[in-house]
Amino acid sequence: MSLRLLHYSDLETALDDPDRCARLAGAIEARHDDDALIVGTGDNTAPGALPLATAGRAAMPFFHALAPDADTFGNHDFDFGPETARELAAEAPQPYLCANAFVDGGRFAADVTEPSRLVETAGHRVGIVGVAHPETAGINPAAEGVTFADPVPALREEAAALRDRGAEFVVVASHCGKRDDRIARETDVDVVLGGHVHDVHVETVADTFVVRPGRAGRYFSEVELAPTRDVTIHEVDGDHRDEAVAAALRERLAEHGLNEVVATVDDPVPLTEEAATVAESRAGNLVADAIRWRADADAAISPTGALRSGDPLAGDVTVADLQGLAPYDDELAVVSLPGDRLREALAELPVGYHHDDFPARFCSHVSGASIVWDDAAGELREATVGGEPVDPGAEYTLAVADYLVETDHVSAAFGEPDVVARHGVARDAIVEYAREEGIAPEIEGRIERPELDG
Repeated sequence: MSLRLLHYSDLETALDDPDRCARLAGAIEARHDDDALIVGTGDNTAPGALPLATAGRAAMPFFHALAPDADTFGNHDFDFGPETARELAAEAPQPYLCANAFVDGGRFAADVTEPSRLVETAGHRVGIVGVAHPETAGINPAAEGVTFADPVPALREEAAALRDRGAEFVVVASHCGKRDDRIARETDVDVVLGGHVHDVHVETVADTFVVRPGRAGRYFSEVELAPTRDVTIHEVDGDHRDEAVAAALRERLAEHGLNEVVATVDDPVPLTEEAATVAESRAGNLVADAIRWRADADAAISPTGALRSGDPLAGDVTVADLQGLAPYDDELAVVSLPGDRLREALAELPVGYHHDDFPARFCSHVSGASIVWDDAAGELREATVGGEPVDPGAEYTLAVADYLVETDHVSAAFGEPDVVARHGVARDAIVEYAREEGIAPEIEGRIERPELDG
């Protein structure tokens, strides 16, 4: 008998796009039968404009359409706090599995989740174990109160127990990103279905498949474990659609006013993964310009991890489209910094995510300032604000989302004592800016990285 795994991950802003969710659900349904299991691997309830408006419940029509066999917690599944994450796990039709999240000395949400489960299908016994990113609490301040352990010891214990119960295959539902390679090397599992890092990735590590299908519902993976072993990445097309999913999401978008047209874009603004993460892009400039404009600050920084990729901004652009660029509840903060500390903040633009093994191209976005970065030497060559070199003795205002104040995940150059003002929710600034100024960002040479650019 054959055995297949159908794997999706990081729905995120796909929940703002009824057509895309309908196509993804329909494509998976078309591949699903008695010899297949459906597995999600986190960040499937947030972020997104509609997830924000519904506290993650926008995902429920998609979940009920597929009735997956397992999912796990991603860092963004805690965007609304641990109690809401627990409630979402309880409300979802699929079992939520997480073996490495703890609170008050016990496993997190133990009343509504399991660390692992054994599934019998098509003549096979399959064990599935879920693990969250060990740095979830550091990445997402909203997860405060939950601790996340090294996934490897938990996986070793759960895999052994599942083998003892007769599991022929052990599958990991992981939201650990690049750490999946270590999981494959150091545990007795057959496949690691992953998320968190948004690349489409297939690799064999120590005879174990490591697979990521990317984000936002553009692809899903199909892993065959029997009678042969193989991995196929399916690009989602329009051949199959679940119209009930599309209708439910459209209704919710209208209910929350997210389908209102804010502006019209004549020159489409790309939102590819590269555009979201490269040193300067039109989309990155748009977001950084919006928060600087709203805060009336000298400069602004918007982290690369905050900008979500998706379809280009083109034609009629809605509230959901714009909020979906940075779909978080962060307030817009203004910090006041002397020039030497502003230089520190600007020097961190290209390195804020490198500790997590993200590609070298990753770089935060900036407005009102410019830098020249020496990648070979790993240092800042030049920094200007308003066209003038940063003066170490002068004082500057810098607009940022509160996430950069609350954590050092992107920058350690400033914190809460440096905040001098707040200006509402940061994502609303993007909508206000588009209404007042339109949407026509350009590449202006704000960030130069000669070694990468040349």
